[in-house]
Amino acid sequence: MPGLDAAEIKAARAHLASADDALARADAATPDFPWRNRTGGYAGLLKIIVGQQVSTQAADAIWGRLEAGLHGVTAEHALRFDIDGLKGFGLSRPKARYALAIAQAERDGAVDFAALPALDDDAALAALTTLIGVGRWTAEVYLTFCEGRLDFFPAADIALQEGLRLAENGESRPSTQQLYERAERWRPHRGVAAHLLWAYYGGIKRREIFPG
Repeated sequence: MPGLDAAEIKAARAHLASADDALARADAATPDFPWRNRTGGYAGLLKIIVGQQVSTQAADAIWGRLEAGLHGVTAEHALRFDIDGLKGFGLSRPKARYALAIAQAERDGAVDFAALPALDDDAALAALTTLIGVGRWTAEVYLTFCEGRLDFFPAADIALQEGLRLAENGESRPSTQQLYERAERWRPHRGVAAHLLWAYYGGIKRREIFPG
């Protein structure tokens, strides 16, 4: 999971600020941030799914129960349980179904997490989105955080949409498609653009940054 170091992030931010006035405003207001790195594999992907549509606190609590109940989150351990068993750790029924489907896919060889880094971006995205429960946003977040790929931008992310709206002082958030199109001008630094807008939006939410 290489990501970028501090100097590389700084250089990419300068490029983004010169390419887009909204990112320039976000950049000027946002302190330095590191590239987010997470553990990959089955556990890394499932943790992203667990965190969807719940608060960070709730996701952390569910994940803690899952780790304890499975004695380590692996495909093999998950497959010892059925859907109701996984629901007992706090997963919703759909997420329990996804957890088992992805575990089965790994055991059957339908997905090979160890081989994903050797694939190009499009092939890796395609490999992940064939899995039940894994949409484009989930795959993009996994490839950004768990593999450190540099040029993904998960435009369906509400925080990114809202971050850009605030940076532009707009009345409404851009749609997913509008944000994908906008992000084309940020290549090959779309991953840093995502980190920047997440950091900017988070700073505003914590009242550490005040949009102008």
